[in-house]
Amino acid sequence: MPSSTPMDAKAYNTALTELRGVRDDIRAVAKDLDKLQRELQQLESDRDARIVELAAYEKAKADRIAPAAGLSVADVATLAPALGSSSTAVQQPAQATPTAQPAAGAPAPDLRRPAAVPVVPFENAEQAAAAAAAPATTDEGPEPVTATALTKPDGEERELPSIPAGERGDGWAAAAANLVSRRPNYTQQVWDTAFLDAETGMLVHKSNSGPVDLGSRSAADIVTAVAAVLPESVERIYITAGDPWHRDAGRFPYLTDAVADWLNAPVPGWTVASGKGQARGKDRLAGHFVHERLPVGRWQRGPRHLELCPIGSWFDPEGADPVTVRDAFVQLWKALHEHWPDVVLMGSPARTGRDLWSRTIPTKTGAKWADGYPVMSSEIRGLLHATAGQGRAELLLPPQVPEQLPQITELDRTFAYAKHTWIGAVGAPQRVSAATFASWTEKEQINALYAPSHWQIRVTVPQGWNHVGLLPAPVTGEAAWTYPNEPGRTFVTWAGGAEVNLALRNHLMPWKIEILDGLVWESGSPLREWADKLKEAWNRLTSLAALHGDERERTAAHLAARAVRSILLYGIGAFAQRPRLTTGSAPVGEERSIPPGAEIISTEGEFITWERRTFSPDPYAHPEWAAGVWSGARAGLLSLRMRQDNVSVGALHLPPGSIIAFRTDAIYTTADVSWPYHGQPGDYLKKGHLPFPTAAPTTLTELMALKSLGRGFASDYENGLETAVRAAGGDADMAQRWLQDRQEA
Repeated sequence: MPSSTPMDAKAYNTALTELRGVRDDIRAVAKDLDKLQRELQQLESDRDARIVELAAYEKAKADRIAPAAGLSVADVATLAPALGSSSTAVQQPAQATPTAQPAAGAPAPDLRRPAAVPVVPFENAEQAAAAAAAPATTDEGPEPVTATALTKPDGEERELPSIPAGERGDGWAAAAANLVSRRPNYTQQVWDTAFLDAETGMLVHKSNSGPVDLGSRSAADIVTAVAAVLPESVERIYITAGDPWHRDAGRFPYLTDAVADWLNAPVPGWTVASGKGQARGKDRLAGHFVHERLPVGRWQRGPRHLELCPIGSWFDPEGADPVTVRDAFVQLWKALHEHWPDVVLMGSPARTGRDLWSRTIPTKTGAKWADGYPVMSSEIRGLLHATAGQGRAELLLPPQVPEQLPQITELDRTFAYAKHTWIGAVGAPQRVSAATFASWTEKEQINALYAPSHWQIRVTVPQGWNHVGLLPAPVTGEAAWTYPNEPGRTFVTWAGGAEVNLALRNHLMPWKIEILDGLVWESGSPLREWADKLKEAWNRLTSLAALHGDERERTAAHLAARAVRSILLYGIGAFAQRPRLTTGSAPVGEERSIPPGAEIISTEGEFITWERRTFSPDPYAHPEWAAGVWSGARAGLLSLRMRQDNVSVGALHLPPGSIIAFRTDAIYTTADVSWPYHGQPGDYLKKGHLPFPTAAPTTLTELMALKSLGRGFASDYENGLETAVRAAGGDADMAQRWLQDRQEA
């Protein structure tokens, strides 16, 4: 132990000698620890591979394999999804820990000089040009991850994790052992599904419909009522209206508590579903999912399983009755069946999206990646989880915008994420340190910045900059990310290649970027076939929604198109493998059954409700794909080239000081613009417009109120224009002048 006595020169030298001895001891222990960790990882990989091999046996059961492996049933079911899952996720990968930042980085090359046109590894010149002009680029509930909260960034700067220096960090840039995304060799089993309006009691199953008495709308009353009239084959019921889990919301301080109380209340004759005994390929989970808006209740009675799900995970029904919602699911299945003959609509759009994607994995002998796509190391997955954000959500406040706005226009990107799935990362990444980047030729540097990549950078906002921020900076608090734009401001962050490219080559002024570290992947197209098929299904349904002669079918097609959007949007989110939120309950007095690491969120009556955030060794975890799409979408929100119309669009092409807010794929601005719109993914639609002065919003609630007013006004104007054109005998100019005079009045 250090001494507290005064120190002279002799004592100082003696202390230094002792300190060196402690240093050597630490090195020796660390060396032994690293060796033990490597051995442990090898043993765990061997165990996981054996579990996957056992799961291939037709009669394999997770509850028999689990004790033999020394794991829980949930862990086994996650490693082998075909066995069914009793909970989500447990094995948390090693988290990236903050390390000292490099003293200096390698400056990025000037991408705006004519000589800096790269030879990029695309299939043809047209793709390369498109990538250079337009960088390659949730709110569902149970599985997807929602965008960053749109609030004023009131937090302090926070430090993001870094890749360790030297060989240890180089070892991160690898694929996980025995963890590969392969095409499944089984077909998902179909769920018999019904639709229930919990407000009116209208129940729809196939061609049959009629009211049922739901009593007090408790879980017990609803489960008992629907089970009495539906065939035993029905396992899933979508709640299309009513939100019965909010029945007693007034008695609780938080909605989550009200939902947990509703789900955990006893249901006579039924127990909470365990997930055991299900057939291979059955999309059946265990336990309730507690969520304040989109909960899922799961019960079983003997062999019978019953699941109550909110329709909101797929789309907002917009007041549609359960018959129309049923028709929407029929339309959705038909549109997807044209591309996937074995399509099965699973319990959420996220799981449906991943299942459909898995059926596009190459299987042809000799085809690249026919053996499957490797999953990144747990360290890289943890790093991407911590450093790759989702949609941009930012509210700009006075004095950045005027306190009194002259007008507001909402520009919303249609099916935006579908625009940014053309190119994706494949294989294990190359780790690129600052020294490595600096040693490359300019051509090599540019090629790396155009490839699928994720960079740790030191950013300096240039002097004279007067527009919105371009790159995310981490902050504490609810906002999580902010976008600095003050000239001279310097910060360290992580960003995708699409955003780094935009900062270096935007048409206004290049930003100063220093490369501190990075990951660069081979360019491939792992999502292209999947996304193209979904886009074709979406196009078919949107056309049907516009042209069908029957109003109910038009509405159903519109809702089905929204469901396709959710499949792609939340399917991409599912690849990210963010820590999954597992919830469950235990009777009071049986706290030992609560898993380690769980947090108790409520204790009501005889039950304790807990939640746990965990990672899992998921063979379909590809956060590098989600990060690439999100980065491209954020870049596309700022600048995008529409080659068909020879025009650039995005926030940077609006006047400085005119941006009010960003919200994932929408821009709110005081500029009244009408960019070309062809109804295709990535196009900006003028979705809302308030053509009169209003106070600048200072909260999300105020912004959402103005959004609703703007959309209502735009809809009224559109409907009014159709009427006016008819009244003016087809003279559109006269109709426009008449409507404008009426608006001014």
